[in-house]
Amino acid sequence: MTALNDLVRPDRYPRSSRYDPAWLVGLDMGPNPLWLLEDLARDLDLRPGMRVLDLGSGKGATSVFLAREFGVDVVAADWWIPAQDAAAVFAEAGVGDQVTAVRAEAHALPFEPESFDAIVSIDAFEYFGTADGYLPYLAHFLRPGGQLGVATPGMTREVRELGMIPPHIKRVVGWEAIAWHTARWWRFQWEITELVDVTSARLQEDAWRDWLLWARACAEHQPDGEKANRPVIDMLTEDGGEYLSFALVTARKR
Repeated sequence: MTALNDLVRPDRYPRSSRYDPAWLVGLDMGPNPLWLLEDLARDLDLRPGMRVLDLGSGKGATSVFLAREFGVDVVAADWWIPAQDAAAVFAEAGVGDQVTAVRAEAHALPFEPESFDAIVSIDAFEYFGTADGYLPYLAHFLRPGGQLGVATPGMTREVRELGMIPPHIKRVVGWEAIAWHTARWWRFQWEITELVDVTSARLQEDAWRDWLLWARACAEHQPDGEKANRPVIDMLTEDGGEYLSFALVTARKR
């Protein structure tokens, strides 16, 4: 179980290290969500009692983390996971009174205007948030001064700048890498709307190494994990941080 043990890193991710890595891998829908959220939260101001939308919450690990670590009230919204399945995760984790599960598509959110103090999205925004009109739509649900925080796969250089998707990335994810933008791209994309003030936009330090540790743990621990994760492991190993990263972006609504 060596690879699974490597997911406990109190030196770098002290909050995340309190969570059972087997539990976390069992809820897998993307790499190291608690590491991404813990890192992103350093650029946010989350306080007890806030109402937070966890957009693209998957099977619920990030929503559990938000409720436990920051004392916020969470609405966990995801399109692919039935609300009752996510609710069972929240109840088992002891946060059922703080987290409400909602099945919702990101372009048709069933919420009132200005009803959230913060919106957080971990490893999901690349699927729905890159369109020019999406931030204006999403900001509609934030209160004035409300915070937005996103952790999404990113690149050290834009695919459009490179003129291609690097072959080792294309073999694994194909055209989806077009949506993996630099932190600089995200800063401009949000600031040009004049709806928010970007408070941070950075690439996560050694993100590819974190991702590789996650993929190795999934390969070891999940049924058929080696077959499913080997292409990702090979992609990350070949890349060595040349192109692949995660973009962490935060902003406040004006």
